[in-house]
Amino acid sequence: MNKNLAPYFLAAGALIFVAVFAEFLTPFDPFAQDLEGALSPPNSVNWLGTDRYGRDILSRVIMGSQTTLCASLILLAVIASVGSLIGAVCGYTGGRLDTILMRLSDVFLAFPQMVFAIAMAGALGGGLLNAVMALAVIGWTKYARIARSLTLTIRSMPYFDAARISGGKPLTILRRHVLPNIAGTIFVTAALDIGTIIMELAGLSFLGLGAQPPTPEWGSMMNNGRSMLQTAPWVILAPGCAIFLTVAVFNLLGDKLRDVMDTRTR
Repeated sequence: MNKNLAPYFLAAGALIFVAVFAEFLTPFDPFAQDLEGALSPPNSVNWLGTDRYGRDILSRVIMGSQTTLCASLILLAVIASVGSLIGAVCGYTGGRLDTILMRLSDVFLAFPQMVFAIAMAGALGGGLLNAVMALAVIGWTKYARIARSLTLTIRSMPYFDAARISGGKPLTILRRHVLPNIAGTIFVTAALDIGTIIMELAGLSFLGLGAQPPTPEWGSMMNNGRSMLQTAPWVILAPGCAIFLTVAVFNLLGDKLRDVMDTRTR
């Protein structure tokens, strides 16, 4: 591993570790209510204080990482893989299939992504699954465009012509010569998109269209605490800082990956 990337991979790995094992890392039950201790400021017992129902905010922030981060990574894996496959097939085959799918992607790209996601999530009735579906419907288009462009470039390479002349089947050529050569760019693009997807999911939850209470989710937690910003600011600052830290780590990781994998900047 490149020594310049190591700190960023460690930071991202630590966040993913917390998300995966959140159930074992929470100091208190994130759903347990204690109305007598409601809105307690940060103290030696509740390090980040409690919310209006007396629930430990640190436990809910840790548990919320599982909802927010895991859902974002799953969504990213789906749209990156599906979009890249569609783009590679369109770039390889061309013709009517390419025209239809690319015009469809143009239609989706004509809408602001967040506005479309809000409209679709609202039409589906809200909920985390519906929010993920709304973002997935429009999120694949960028990866399809990138994969198609890269595939068209690969088609002009001599080794691609050699593979076709030697009798290689389309699926074999895609698997051996196209997908491996576009994987690096797709991976870097996906790393840069993690922060954006986290913000979009949190934004939908903040608007009440994502995860629903009492499920711990950073955007939903900020929505529940927005009315107490002046009286109990820790309720909204804790999940807000968690979003900021996570987005910053993955954005920095994506920037470093892009610098390392782009030969023109080395």
